[in-house]
Amino acid sequence: MDRRSFLKSAGVAAGATAASATLAAPAIAQGKQEWKLVTTWPKNFPGLGTGAQRFADSITAATDGRITVKLFAAGELVPPFESFDAVQNGTADMYHGAEYYWQGKHPAFAFFAAVPLGLTAGEQDAWVQWGGGQELWDELSAGFNIKPFQCGNTGVQMGGWFRNEINTVEDLRGLKFRMPGLGGEALRQLGVSVINLPGGEIFQALQSGAIDGTEWVGPWNDLAFGFYKVAKFYYYPGFHEPGPTLGVGLNKGVWDGLSDSDKAIVTACARAENNNMYAEFMAKNGQALSTLINEHGVQLKKFSDEIFDAFGAASEEVVAKVADHDDLGKRIYDSYIKARKDLAGWTDISEQAYSMGRSRIIGKE
Repeated sequence: MDRRSFLKSAGVAAGATAASATLAAPAIAQGKQEWKLVTTWPKNFPGLGTGAQRFADSITAATDGRITVKLFAAGELVPPFESFDAVQNGTADMYHGAEYYWQGKHPAFAFFAAVPLGLTAGEQDAWVQWGGGQELWDELSAGFNIKPFQCGNTGVQMGGWFRNEINTVEDLRGLKFRMPGLGGEALRQLGVSVINLPGGEIFQALQSGAIDGTEWVGPWNDLAFGFYKVAKFYYYPGFHEPGPTLGVGLNKGVWDGLSDSDKAIVTACARAENNNMYAEFMAKNGQALSTLINEHGVQLKKFSDEIFDAFGAASEEVVAKVADHDDLGKRIYDSYIKARKDLAGWTDISEQAYSMGRSRIIGKE
């Protein structure tokens, strides 16, 4: 796929309107069900869109077609940021997206995607699957008629694309920058004008000057969108999304109507894609970064400690405010912060220490 095809399919989102029919249950015929899965991603977009399609296909295959899942990319059935509402009201049966897109519904949704200075991919899995996170996520989503699952992860994200170098905190002030979630709220604390756009609209906004910079995911996805054509400074590390989970939400009425065996199938398919997508991003990012640097002249830059410390201070303030929203927000915040403290200690003396030692000995080869 090339960038034009991505933008063409994603561009449908701008003019799309929500489907008028709202169904309480999936289409059922002769004991078979057909589910509509809406996504926030352009059609067939590498990793995100194709991962959502793999998930849909895996349910269809695992049930021998008894449950057929049809995927609708961003804008094909509803605009990307209306995916949550479509599942809540029954226009669609499932969505695939990033939970921080729904933080306008409740700020704690961000914890089930990524929060700045938060958990890495492995740590996120540990919290959700073994640290009480899934139960809190279930409670939060149930209030919106949705049953949630982990269904993908991109790993630590890059800091973003900029037209000009960012050498001091002052250089950030007044920039128009695309960043969703609580990371975007942290940037606002530093004087950045933050804009949230769905993926398919970012390149055009960057090209036109509507935004001065953007984060997206990482080298593989960023290469596909062609950001290097209009911005040459590529910064790392990303403070905002250290291990972003992609989520699936299933209409709770549909979920409650499933047999125990079908619930097990859906759960297993989501878990499998959660692992599969992360592995794919890990496999593809390194070569894509090399292509960006060596073939497209991208300048790789590291944020200074001063800038990253400013990101951190703003982040801790923004994330803590979620605890003030309501009792559930406080319980989610407390659980997440406890997990971060417990897990970070082990990460520091295991993966981080090993990675630093390995790099010192073998370098980048």
